[in-house]
Amino acid sequence: MPLQDHFHPPLYPHRQWHGFHHAWASTIAFNLNHRLPQRFFAEPNVQFGIEIDVATLEDTDDGGPRPAVAPAWLPPGPALIAPIAVVADVVEVRVYRNEGGFVLAGAIELVSPSNKDPPASRTAFVSKCAAYIQQGVGLVIVDVVTERLANLHDELLARLEVTAPPLAAALYAAAYRPVQRDERPHVEVWQEALAIGAPLPTMPLCLRAGPCIPLDLEATYEHTSRELRIPGNGA
Repeated sequence: MPLQDHFHPPLYPHRQWHGFHHAWASTIAFNLNHRLPQRFFAEPNVQFGIEIDVATLEDTDDGGPRPAVAPAWLPPGPALIAPIAVVADVVEVRVYRNEGGFVLAGAIELVSPSNKDPPASRTAFVSKCAAYIQQGVGLVIVDVVTERLANLHDELLARLEVTAPPLAAALYAAAYRPVQRDERPHVEVWQEALAIGAPLPTMPLCLRAGPCIPLDLEATYEHTSRELRIPGNGA
């Protein structure tokens, strides 16, 4: 099934993009678990509208007798209080390696509209992806969002100080493999422009301390569309 536009009519608003993204991430995880070596496993991680839980100190004194304890230490007042941007939507598949503990080996990020706008959200998303790569985690980004024009792949390469011509595509899939060459860290990059009405590519998911696994975006997209009964013509 060729790629459809999940953000404009005729599919939207009758079929919601976040429902498809959620199901697609799960399908990708199931597909990978049939391919991964035994010591690896994949699981989806989907969260929309994330809020940070901040612990607060509460006065629980009920007036009764209390044992003598040292008062809780409180820091002095902060020198600065400023708002920050966080990744509000997360639609990803994480691949872990089980070797006496779960170690993140790979990640697949399905871009959501909030990841691409406003600029602070793009910065938060790019920072997250750059941290994955700098930690040696294999990464794939898939952007099928048609209602925002920002190219997070180009911004990520700029953050990593990789000199490359811009992809110049609104929709794309890109894969990143951290490697050592000449005793220096490098990143290998695969990139494919996507288009509405065209089939999706197969991208390499290169796992940290593991093999490269083919990520068949077309097969998982078609399976998800079929299971959700999404019409092939978008009607």
